[in-house]
Amino acid sequence: MSSAGKSPWLLHYNASSCNGCDIEILAALTPLYDVERFGIINTGNPAHADIFVVTGSVNEQNKEVLKNLYDQIPEPKVVLAVGICASSGGVFRDCYNVSGGVDTIIPVDVYVPGCSVRPEALIEGVVKALGVLEEKRAAVDNGGLR
Repeated sequence: MSSAGKSPWLLHYNASSCNGCDIEILAALTPLYDVERFGIINTGNPAHADIFVVTGSVNEQNKEVLKNLYDQIPEPKVVLAVGICASSGGVFRDCYNVSGGVDTIIPVDVYVPGCSVRPEALIEGVVKALGVLEEKRAAVDNGGLR
């Protein structure tokens, strides 16, 4: 991973999780784990984000919100599905209103396993996402991805 021209900004969305993964995301931002050492900035504005971090499974109420947030993030962008619920629907997969994981609505670049995820796993996922983002930025610079 080489140095990026711009610090990657992260948008976090809780689709419908139990908040276990959300608590671990907050833990990763604390000085103990310090995910911000990679230049990550947590933003609330999708227009400024590069990495879309999603926790929880997709259901009928949030699938349109999820798609709208994804569409507002400028290219190149990376989607990080955090936890088993975001990856596959998890324990809620068979519920009547659950559609499954995030990849049933938007493309996912990196999956972070766990229920709930450990901060170390989240940091590893963020580092992988930075690599994917760098590849996509290079593709845009070469006129490949628009």
